[in-house]
Amino acid sequence: MTRSRAFAYALALLTTGLSAPALAHPHVFVVVKSELVFNAQGLVSGVRHAWTFDEMYSAFATTGINADGKPASAEQLQPLAEQNVGDLAEFGYFTVLKAPGQKIELGAPEAISMSESDKKLVTLRFTVPLKKPASAGKVLTLQVYDPTYFVSFDFDKNGVALVSAPSGCSLSVTQPKSLDDTESQKLSEAFFSGLSPGADFGIKLASRALVACP
Repeated sequence: MTRSRAFAYALALLTTGLSAPALAHPHVFVVVKSELVFNAQGLVSGVRHAWTFDEMYSAFATTGINADGKPASAEQLQPLAEQNVGDLAEFGYFTVLKAPGQKIELGAPEAISMSESDKKLVTLRFTVPLKKPASAGKVLTLQVYDPTYFVSFDFDKNGVALVSAPSGCSLSVTQPKSLDDTESQKLSEAFFSGLSPGADFGIKLASRALVACP
């Protein structure tokens, strides 16, 4: 398995149904910064992501790229970035947008890049355009999550922003409710067995950004 495929494999492993050795669950941790981009008509036209991966997985992803121990360059990481984003297409880039009365579909990603910081953390950046711009006139919600919770996505402290939004738009981020005893036990069992706790588990642990524009 190539490194690029292995990287995407970790993001989508349980969704694809592939077998794997028992691993703690979740296995990959991602800090998310997302921007909702508005067009000149005041509609949401895309989502701009920056996903920073945990130290362990960042080290795995960049193994062998730069022998001198310095952070890999954007040029060195570009093929990996493009392969990873491409492999996530069938999973909707773990990006879920909803608005009342609107069917929101995502287009092909743009502005794909990857960087490695001095702290050796890898950040994947890409923009997902909407096939048809969506209105936030009532309320529009954004969530970033892996349904199986194999990958843990958490918004940064200031992890959601509005770009070129009309005057008067509001933004709030709500945290998920605490799991009940049954769900907590199910997650604990999945942690020790390396299995998915269920196809709907990720949404229960996902933060939700809500945008409303006048």
